[in-house]
Amino acid sequence: MCRATLLLAALATLAVAETPLQFEVASVKPNHSNAQPNSNFPLGPGDVYVRNGGYFNATGFPLTLYLAFAYKLIGNQAQYVSPQLPEWAKSERFDIQARAASDPGKDGMRQMMQALLADRFQLATHYEEREVPVLAFVLAKSGKTGPHLRQHTNDSPCPTEQPTAETPFLEDGLPAFCNGIFPLPASVHGRLRFGARNVTIGFIADTFSAGTGLGRPMIDRTGLSGKFDFTLEWAPERRGADVPPDSADLTFEEALREQLGIRLQSQKGPMRVLVVDHVERPSGN
Repeated sequence: MCRATLLLAALATLAVAETPLQFEVASVKPNHSNAQPNSNFPLGPGDVYVRNGGYFNATGFPLTLYLAFAYKLIGNQAQYVSPQLPEWAKSERFDIQARAASDPGKDGMRQMMQALLADRFQLATHYEEREVPVLAFVLAKSGKTGPHLRQHTNDSPCPTEQPTAETPFLEDGLPAFCNGIFPLPASVHGRLRFGARNVTIGFIADTFSAGTGLGRPMIDRTGLSGKFDFTLEWAPERRGADVPPDSADLTFEEALREQLGIRLQSQKGPMRVLVVDHVERPSGN
């Protein structure tokens, strides 16, 4: 085979390898019902997935959720994207049904959703590196973690393919599934409790950047490597000014320090930010 033929074959192979994954067929429709949003597998940033034969089915979600799923946005990144979007992208809801030739897994579904959003919503994006104020996770005591944070071991099953909508728990109260942060039953009504197995400290910081009301993205500066298991429980608000510091009704920051051995430190740090260049209401099917 001549060199020119070999070169053409190599370029053709490269072109195929670089072709983005796309759904074979897809439907995008407005949803005006009051029904609860639903999807046939978890759309969060973790790896938990339900095998579906390549069928994506989600109803009643706003564009912000589909975008967060497609680009695997966690708390840090999501809080910078939302202000860039028009109000309809946050308030109006859509149903998306789409089918691929085969089941590409969760990350493959993300890539296909990126292509679908570009096609139907004319979504155009790029990334920028920015230096922003952050809250850094640092160890409260050098070399020591808290009682509810421990290194993950590989001596127990660690599934990520979720067979049902229910999240079973292990005997120690941790979620049975790995690579995602799950809500857990709180010990007292009114508290929030979450747990995970086989996640990095950076993933924990990213995830809790949203919903804790601290106003800054959180990043990992603990120096801890590897994967961890944890549970964290706190009260969204103090129930009175006289609540003692060692009470179970801890704020998020207090629970982080006492249960995980991590404190928050104000710093500046780099952040890879998704920039939305253009978006439109979806075109017809």
